[in-house]
Amino acid sequence: MVTTVGAEIPFVDLKAQYAAIREEILAEVAEVLEGMQLFLGPRQRAFEATYAAYCEASDCISMSNGTDALELALRALGVGPGDEVLTQPNSFIATAEAISATGATPTFADVDARTATLEPAEVAKRLTPQTKAIIPVHLYGRPAEMAALRAVAAGIPIIEDACQAHGARYQGRRAGSLGDLACFSFYFSKNLGAYGEGGAVTTSDPALAERVRMLRDHGSKARYEHDVVGRNARMDELQAAILGVKLRHLDEWNTRRRGNAATLSAALAGASLVLPTPGGAEIEEVFHLYVVQHPERDRLRAFLGERGVQTGIHYPRPIHLQKAYANLGYEAGAFPISERLSATILSLPMYAELTEDQIERIAASVREFDRAGA
Repeated sequence: MVTTVGAEIPFVDLKAQYAAIREEILAEVAEVLEGMQLFLGPRQRAFEATYAAYCEASDCISMSNGTDALELALRALGVGPGDEVLTQPNSFIATAEAISATGATPTFADVDARTATLEPAEVAKRLTPQTKAIIPVHLYGRPAEMAALRAVAAGIPIIEDACQAHGARYQGRRAGSLGDLACFSFYFSKNLGAYGEGGAVTTSDPALAERVRMLRDHGSKARYEHDVVGRNARMDELQAAILGVKLRHLDEWNTRRRGNAATLSAALAGASLVLPTPGGAEIEEVFHLYVVQHPERDRLRAFLGERGVQTGIHYPRPIHLQKAYANLGYEAGAFPISERLSATILSLPMYAELTEDQIERIAASVREFDRAGA
C-alpha cells in the first residue's frame, strides 16, 4: 500500500481563497441581509455594470446560472424548433442542453488538436442552411480562434461560451466582447465563482440585451406586464454581492494562475505528458484548468491519487457519444480529435493559491510515475 507523502493537494482549494477575502465577503453579505432586498437590488445592478465594463461590453445581464445564460442568449436570437446550432463535442453537456432547451438541434464540428477549441475549417464543412448560431467554447480558459470563426461564419451569429474564460483576452479584447453575445458561469469553482450558482450574458447590442433581460425576468420590462414568455433566471442579491467582491481580485488571481501554470510547465518539462500549448501573442488565457494529455491517463490519475494529488477529467465522454444525444445518430469516430482527447486528457490542480511546494510535489509525482515504467 502506498503512503501519501505530505498533505493532500486539492484539485480546487476554495478555503484558501475564502481565507484571504473573508472579511470583505462577510461585510457585503451582512449589508445585503440588513437591507433584505434579495434580488434585482443595488448589488446586482452594480455587479452588472462593473462586469460589463470589465468584459468591454455595453451590457451585462446577470443570471441564475451559466446554462440559463446560454439558453436565453439563444432565445434572444430567435433560435427555436427547426434550427441548428453548431458547437464542439468536447464541452460540458450544458452547452448542448441549452440548444436543446430552445427546441433547436445541436450539431458539432471537431476541434484543433493543439488547443481543443473549435477548428474553423471543420466548422466551415459543417454549416448548413439551418445553422442559426455558432457557439465556440473558450475551453479551459483559452479563447477560441474568433477571427477565423468569424471569417467562416458568413454572417451567422456567434455566442461565446465563456463559462471558463473570465478575464481572458483574444487579440487584445476580453472574452465577453468577442461575439454577438457571450455567456458566463459563476459556478463556485470558476475563476470568478459564486458561493453556489450564478451566470451572466454580455453583449454590446442594445436590442439583444433588452430581450435577454426580459427573458430572465418572466418576459417583463415592468412588474406584472409580460411581453413575451420568459422564465425566472434571476441572480440573487447575495451572489451578486459575493461576485462584486471577488471581481476586484480577479485580475490578480488570473495573473497568479498564469504564473503557476508557467512554473508547472517548466517543472514538467521532459515528462511523459503533452503539456498545454502556449497561447502566443494573440491569446491571454486564464488557466481555469491546466490540462495535460497522456496515453495511459487513467493509470497516471490513479498513481497521482495515491500520492495525494487530486485530479479531474474535463471531459471523459464527448457530447455526441452521450446517451442523452443518441437520437442525433452520431457514432464513434465522427469527431476523432475530440474523441482522442477525451481518452487522454487529465486536469492537474490549478488555482491562484497553489504553492511552489505543491507544484514541485505534482511534478515529482509525475516523474516518479515515469521512472516506474510509464
